Amino acid sequence: MQISQINTIAELSAADWNALAGPAYPFMRHEFLLALERSGAVSAQTGWQPAHLLVTTGGQLQGVLLLYLKQHSWGEYVFDQQWAQAYRQYGLNYYPKLVSALPFTPCAGPRLLLQPGVERMQVWGLLMDFIKQLAVERGLSSWHCLFPESADLACLQALGLSIRAGVQFQWFNQAYQQFDDFLAGMTAAKRKMLKRERRRVAEQDIRLQRIAGPDIKPDQWRLFYRFYADTYLKKGSQPYLSLDFFLEIAATMPEYLLLVLAEREGGYIAAALSFTGADTLYGRYWGCADEYDALHFEACYYQGLEHCIEQGLVRFDSGAQGEHKIARGFAPVPTYSAHWLQDPRFAAAVADFVQREQLALADYRQQAQSLLPFRVA
Repeated sequence: MQISQINTIAELSAADWNALAGPAYPFMRHEFLLALERSGAVSAQTGWQPAHLLVTTGGQLQGVLLLYLKQHSWGEYVFDQQWAQAYRQYGLNYYPKLVSALPFTPCAGPRLLLQPGVERMQVWGLLMDFIKQLAVERGLSSWHCLFPESADLACLQALGLSIRAGVQFQWFNQAYQQFDDFLAGMTAAKRKMLKRERRRVAEQDIRLQRIAGPDIKPDQWRLFYRFYADTYLKKGSQPYLSLDFFLEIAATMPEYLLLVLAEREGGYIAAALSFTGADTLYGRYWGCADEYDALHFEACYYQGLEHCIEQGLVRFDSGAQGEHKIARGFAPVPTYSAHWLQDPRFAAAVADFVQREQLALADYRQQAQSLLPFRVA
């Protein structure tokens, strides 16, 4: 096997990449990653330089590793800024670094795509040798694999990398036939709270509609983007993604998209965009023109839950953070990342840190689990 590097996903055809990626997980599709590059969200200028690794045998593509050269830690959702600060205190450079992660997308899934029958552990061994050599040659501090699927995580742990844990809140479909079946499993107080929130949206004369990707009109995309961008601008920051990005995925992968629009008095007031995988709904982007009581919960959560129930999807991954999700039936689930640092002193310090952090997070998950709103059988 041989390892080589490309500096844009456009160097590999959509057919070749997607033959490895498959249709189940939207964020590793060639269309999604190419739209990030073509829209300018991912580039050397934004600190996300594509550096994907190709695995070939006799000129035949066996696999690809998602990889970016990073000049900062923005848009990763696994926070290592304290590690960068420690490097600075010792007069060392933490950036640039290498990251195998989906830009601006904290959703667990494959990071290494392989042909069927290729030995995953063997490929990871070769890739790690290549990455370590690359780090020495280019003066890179480290490599990080964020939100990998379990098969990749097991290989990286076996190779001696430090494994860091995190927590997200996700909803799981217990073969519900309708939304009331989900409510029926809750305690009376929490069931009353959810019903009140949904009723409050209706009382404000707000109507919600779910629109499948192929049916979203261009003017609705522009409205969605205005709401999405305003959410960032209200906080004094710039949005990671541009309208061009959304228009491109609307054209190239509409079957993966679901838009929720909120309407009041003849005009749209809010929007939420989700992606659909084989068995999972991924809630990703939200924005509103003004604040309305309980509208965020309805547009971002309850509409998604209803969609999962109607379509038979088994999981709703609503993104990072958000303890308010617990009371609405989203369970704490562990997430993971793997880390290799070239400097052995910092590698040892990070290994110790993540071990202690895991113990604290295990306690946190247990406490969060106890706060779920469901009746105990």
